[in-house]
Amino acid sequence: MKTFLTVALSFLLVSFSNGQTNPDYDSTLARKLGGDERGMKMYVLVILKSGPNNVQDSIKRAQLFAGHFENINKLAGFKKLIVAGPLDKNEKSYRGIFILDVPTIDEAKVLLDGDPTIKEKIFEPEYYHWYGSAALPEYLEADRKIRK
Repeated sequence: MKTFLTVALSFLLVSFSNGQTNPDYDSTLARKLGGDERGMKMYVLVILKSGPNNVQDSIKRAQLFAGHFENINKLAGFKKLIVAGPLDKNEKSYRGIFILDVPTIDEAKVLLDGDPTIKEKIFEPEYYHWYGSAALPEYLEADRKIRK
């Protein structure tokens, strides 16, 4: 049985990796978007966790979050921030995510240096390399058209 499964899996891998291509594949677009042979590229995923600073002053907190959203909009305008959004309450104190269109964690850290909620330790970022579709930045144009 184990041999059968090994042969079956090998056959499937060969079938999907050799000779089968997407009939809509556009190599020019893939190159333009920075995609590799799979149409994928490296991004940086940032998980924002609750930090140690729980600012109680409502005016200061509002100012910090205004700066947070200003930084989000600035990075999206530069097409460096592709996805951003909050998470539901959870046991790990994860508050939100960013997907940044940069290849290195060091570059991601530089981009987030301007976020006052990170500077003031309301949020603590965790950085991860994430491999996803090179077309992900194309989402920004549609988002601009549907967001009020």
